[in-house]
Parts: sequence; C-alpha cells; structure tokens
Amino acid sequence: MRFKRTTCMKKIRYIHLIVTFFSTVCLCSCNDMENAPTNKFTDNNYWTSQEKAQRIVNMGYNQMYSAGTMWADECLSDNLMEGRGNTDQRMIRNGLATPALGLFANQWKDLYGGIKTCHIFLEKVHLVNNMSEQVRARMIAEIRFIRAYLYFRLTNEYGDVPFFTQDISLEEAKTINRTNREIVIDFIHKELNEIINQLPSRDQLAKSERGKITKGAVCALQARIYLYDNNWEKVIEYCSHLMDNTSGYGTYALFPSYPGLFLQENEYNEEVILDCGYAPSVRLWGEMYDMAPLSAGARLNARAPLQSLVDSYLTINGKSIHEDSEYDENNPYENRDPRLTSTIVYDGYRWSENVADGSVGKVIQIKPGSKIPDDVYSGPNSNQSPTGYYVRKYFDPKHESSLNSSLNIIMMRYADILLMYAEANLELNRMNAEIWNKTIRPIRERAGFTANTALDFPANKSSEEMRQIIRNERRCELALEGLRWFDIKRWKAGSEYLNGYIYGAKFANSNSEHIRLDNRRFLETRDYLWSVPQSQSDLNENLRPNNPGYAN
Repeated sequence: MRFKRTTCMKKIRYIHLIVTFFSTVCLCSCNDMENAPTNKFTDNNYWTSQEKAQRIVNMGYNQMYSAGTMWADECLSDNLMEGRGNTDQRMIRNGLATPALGLFANQWKDLYGGIKTCHIFLEKVHLVNNMSEQVRARMIAEIRFIRAYLYFRLTNEYGDVPFFTQDISLEEAKTINRTNREIVIDFIHKELNEIINQLPSRDQLAKSERGKITKGAVCALQARIYLYDNNWEKVIEYCSHLMDNTSGYGTYALFPSYPGLFLQENEYNEEVILDCGYAPSVRLWGEMYDMAPLSAGARLNARAPLQSLVDSYLTINGKSIHEDSEYDENNPYENRDPRLTSTIVYDGYRWSENVADGSVGKVIQIKPGSKIPDDVYSGPNSNQSPTGYYVRKYFDPKHESSLNSSLNIIMMRYADILLMYAEANLELNRMNAEIWNKTIRPIRERAGFTANTALDFPANKSSEEMRQIIRNERRCELALEGLRWFDIKRWKAGSEYLNGYIYGAKFANSNSEHIRLDNRRFLETRDYLWSVPQSQSDLNENLRPNNPGYAN
C-alpha cells in the first residue's frame, strides 16, 4: 500500500467531509445569497453529537480554499495563461469581462456559501450536548477563522461587499447593502485577535490534528491582510511572532529542500503554516492532468507557464539574465536559479533526474523538430503547451489515476513570512544587511545559490532597485502558489505586468522568435476589482452602483 504515514489522519478527516457533502448537497448548491436554507443542517434535530458538529467544521475547511482556486488565481497573473478556449480568466486578462461573467457570479456564490456554513455552525453548535467547552470553543475559533478568510477574499475581489455576522433570510438578502471594505477588514482583524488564544500552536498539535488551524495561521493571515493594506508596522509585528520561536505561536523554519516542499512525504513540515488538505481515494485534485507534460500522463495542455515567469529567474550568480554577461542565450535554462527547474518544465528538462516517478533517463523534448513528439510545441491550438512550457511544481510522483493527486496545497508558509518581513522593512527604509541575512539570504541558500553575488546584501542598490529585487524574489519563490495576482493588485502594478502581448519559448519562425500569444489589456480604473455579479444586482438593486468600469 503506497500511502504515507499521514494518510490515515487525512482520510479520517476527509471521509467525514465527503459523507456530509454528498448527503447534503443542498447546503452547497443553495448557498447563493438569494436562497433561504432548506436542508436538514439548519434543523435543530441535526445537532446531536460532536461528530456531526465536526463534519460541518470540515465542510467549512473545504469551502475555504482548494487546488482549483489556486490554479485559477495563477491564470489571472503573468505566470500562467489558459490556452484552450475563452475561459473566464482569459476574458478578464484580455479586457473582455462583463458583469455577466460566470466567474464573478460563481466566486460570489461559493464564498457566501462558505460564510453561510460558518453562520449555521455558530448559530447551532450550542445545541450539541456531551461536548466539552474546550472542544466547542476551539471549533468556534476555527469557524471564525474560516469566515474571516472568506470575507477577506471577498473584499479582495469585489471591494465593498454585503457584510453580516449571522445567517440572513431570503428577504434580507434581497435588500442588503454593500458595506465599506474598511469596516469588513476591521472586523476581520478583531475576529482574529479574539480567537487566537482559543487555538493551539503548531507545536501543540497531535499528529492526528495536523492540518488544523493554529495560532501560527492566525498570525500569518493577520500579516497578509496588513500587507495588502500597506500597514508595514503591523506586518512586521505579526511576522515577528512567527520568526521568534520562543513567542508561543509555534516553531517554524525553512524546509531544507525547495522541491521537497511539494512532495507527499514531506507534508506538515516545519515550513507549512496552513494547507488545504487532500486524502487518497477520498478527496483528490486533478488540475495537473491538463498542465503536466503529455509524456508524463497529461491528456492535453490547458494552462501553461509564460516566458516572463521563466525570465524572472536569476542566473546562478544572482543576476538577471539581462545583467549577467555569462548568460548563454543558446542554453537559456543552464546555470539558473534552481527554483526554475523545480517549477517549470522546459525543453531538455531532465525529468528522471528531477521527478522520482521511476523513469530512467527520461528527457522532455519540446522544441519543434525533436524526435519524440508527445510534448513538442505544435502551435497555439494543439494539445501540447501553447507556450512551450509545462508545469512542474506540485506534480505528484505518487499520483493516482489520470494524475489525480492527494497532495496538500500550501496556503501559507514560512518563506512568505520572511518575504513579507523583508518587504515591510524596505518600505519603512529599514532594509539593511541584518534584515537581508535573516530573510532573503536564507531563502536563496535553501534554493541552492552559493555565489556571494547572489547571497550577499546588495548595499549599492537604490530603494527602487531593492524593491524590484524583493518583488522578483517573491515571484520566484512563490510562483504558481496563487499569490502573484494579489501581489500585483496590492502594488497597483497591473499596467506594468498585465498589459500587452504575452510570450512563450523561442519556438516561432524556425525557432528564431518567441511565440507571441494574447494581447492582454489592463485598465487601471477598472481591473483591480471585479464586477458585482449581474445576477445579484438584478435581484437586489441596493448592490448598485457597481464597481468603476462596469455597467450596473
């Protein structure tokens, strides 16, 4: 039996979730704000045991985040493109979105669906007898964290949103107004402060509880929210809690191996602060089926890395490809940041040296004219990658059939804490060798850099140059982990990164030019926020006026 030592706990946790999900599909399918609850979980008779209460908590975890959400977010950035059909993410990036776009409506529905689950739990959990108050308090804290996370995402996407802290009726849903984003964010911060002492630290978790929300997750979420509001002092405060292993918030550190972070056998390691759990045969994700090389088991390519992501990786000397005189355009993937090889599959990729799937001597061939045609670039409308690159990060060597994976998806990790701490100090004009040496340097050392030019503090750089260094470090370290689009949003850098043609490998015109793909269009006055869904504003005119740039 191939399952790792963490499989038993994961399977127990998620078997409850799946049983609940299939027996109560109404809770998920009727969570739109205009729908009144009609299923048995709103009935008092359901709340008869701790086990049943735990099932609703598990459902909340499931609704908080998923692999599908992460990969969809990446397609909104300059890291990935969707190359098959006019998907909603592609429509957004090409400037073609309207209030009727399905993604706007579905995301709204899903997030408010999760909030409904939280509200039902908070309303009913007191009915459960024979539950210790300590257990009840911890469940409540987890649910309040999940609700805070969902509201945070709502405000990131839609700005001002309908805000309420208990389940509302159908009539109320049709008349509610949007609440100013700052009020919602203030509520989230207060919620997280109130629940933190009801949760254990990572060090206090039993093995059977790994994957649950902890004090560390609360700190990390607080830091991320303050980061998105440029509240640098608060970012430093909460990151410091996690960088100080004596503070009681949990012991965290960089995992020694960057590629090892994304393997099943290393789940719940010391770098992971919070992840989205999956379990063999119970809960799987299958997006890699449309992103990996076809020779590795994929059926086709629907999402592919872009050339700008490839170009963002430094040379092994710590210099950009435009600055390093030793960079060889004819061998563009040699002597580069090792995280490139851990993230993206390129022509000549030594697969069997980088993926422990039992293959021997396997090399991925993508360049036109290669002898093995499986992965070779054949144009923008073929089954192969339209950019000449495939996704490597999160490829699971222990995958089940059709590349379905039970590999956990990391939502928050310690490297991000170090990067947030570095950025906040830079913005406060405090960046120096000491801060560099406890943030950027260890991240690069773990990545595999050894040259002093890559590791030493660049004291001669201006503040703007340092800003670009740290932003690029975030991109390379956290690539394909769902954060890039939100970084671009908070930097207000949409025009810089999301305007104009996007490109693939140098496989066009007899391998003499880069593949030219979509001409993306970003409007500074519109595209940092999504439209309120047309379906919702049609039901409730109080949701108008819409966000700037979208018709009511």
